[in-house]
Amino acid sequence: MSFGPEFGKVVVFGVGLIGGSFALALKAAGQVGEVVGFGRSLATLTQALDLGIIDRVGANPGQEVSDADLVLIATPVGQMPEIMSRIAPYLGPETLVTDGGSTKADVVAAVREHLGERAGQFIPAHPIAGAENSGAAAARADLYRGKKVVLTPMPENSVLSIARVRSAWEWCGAQIFELSPAEHDRVFAAVSHLPHLLSFALVHDLAVRENSELYFNFAASGFRDFTRIAASHPEMWRDICLANRGALLGELDRYRAQLDELRDALAKGDGAVLEKTFDVARTARRAWDGNKTK
Repeated sequence: MSFGPEFGKVVVFGVGLIGGSFALALKAAGQVGEVVGFGRSLATLTQALDLGIIDRVGANPGQEVSDADLVLIATPVGQMPEIMSRIAPYLGPETLVTDGGSTKADVVAAVREHLGERAGQFIPAHPIAGAENSGAAAARADLYRGKKVVLTPMPENSVLSIARVRSAWEWCGAQIFELSPAEHDRVFAAVSHLPHLLSFALVHDLAVRENSELYFNFAASGFRDFTRIAASHPEMWRDICLANRGALLGELDRYRAQLDELRDALAKGDGAVLEKTFDVARTARRAWDGNKTK
């Protein structure tokens, strides 16, 4: 006996790296009948169509979401409220919505504001599988394989709805975890949003110097490793930093205090403090890397 795909129709808003890879992964798993795409430019949508990411370009969001099994909003977080308000009146009673945003408390607030009584149909998610390249051409079917996806369910979500969205991400090959929205934002301010801010800051500092070419000419692997994420999407990271600014400001203050300690040790010529700090960091980094590669 053969069964059809779990999701007959999936609508994706934002057919770039996150949304495009989600569509390709579901297609590769044979778990989607049709993918309809929406985006800000016809050129991007045409490219997604040519690459087989979507099956057709959507014309009317309300019409498309009325009979969709699943909707993924994979745009920068700043664009999500507008999309929510556009689709809210037309969501089918069985249609579930999820997202790919890197912040969650703001998404949950927008869901409650714009979806109202339909808020329970939205199950927030954050796939931790970004890359410095963006756009439809960067999408790939294996992007989520073995990667973490964090769901931050709301009290309004039914157990069945959460399980269905979990299943979609699992078909993409992801490992699913659950956190509260606030807990999620505190954690990712520290381990994702702050590193991006620091990376952008260092490259910007060098880029605006009069003799910037001299510095970049001698930059090698250490600089490349530390600044790889500064090649990420500026608009997306602007939105993420602003959306999570409360938690991010807290982490930035902690980091500045750490820098002040190192600056003080450096000014005093205190090699013991420097070495102890470096040793604790090295031990933690090696332990993390060892666990990650197991």
